[in-house]
Amino acid sequence: MTTANKLTIVRVVLIPVFLVLAYTGHMRWALAVFVLASLTDLLDGYIARRCNQITDFGKFMDPLADKVLVMAAMCYFVEVGRMPGWALAIVLLREFAVSGMRLVAVEQGRVIAAAFSGKIKTAATMICLCLMLFFDPPGLGDSAPDFIAQFSTAVILVTTVWSGAEYFWKNRDVFRHVD
Repeated sequence: MTTANKLTIVRVVLIPVFLVLAYTGHMRWALAVFVLASLTDLLDGYIARRCNQITDFGKFMDPLADKVLVMAAMCYFVEVGRMPGWALAIVLLREFAVSGMRLVAVEQGRVIAAAFSGKIKTAATMICLCLMLFFDPPGLGDSAPDFIAQFSTAVILVTTVWSGAEYFWKNRDVFRHVD
């Protein structure tokens, strides 16, 4: 097993650790685990490309691990009332739609690579979730946590919709050949 794939597995293992820490109120530790898991995303991609460790396992598990990490954090914030459920639904819709489009493309012998906007979306989402974790729980005596949660949710939504629209626009020809 490659080093890049091991890092992806570490990220997957850190997800339940993050959730246990968040749900038990250990927010600084939850933030540390979330940051560590997010950094493994950067590192495993760098190692995979730099050391020629790109594998089918990595192509499948790396984006899945990213999505599960982000969705786990967003589910936590929805449950504790820091993010509206409809925002999570929009992010989920984008992920399913882009994944579905990729499946249609594969049937046509095409591979749709990750776009730059998708990388921006992932980075912005992880940074915003880190900010929300840092300022959670509310009750710090001012409105900063509420503002940060609302601002972060807005950034997540804007980058999510933008990257999803770009994926569909740049690859719209995929659907011309669908029966």
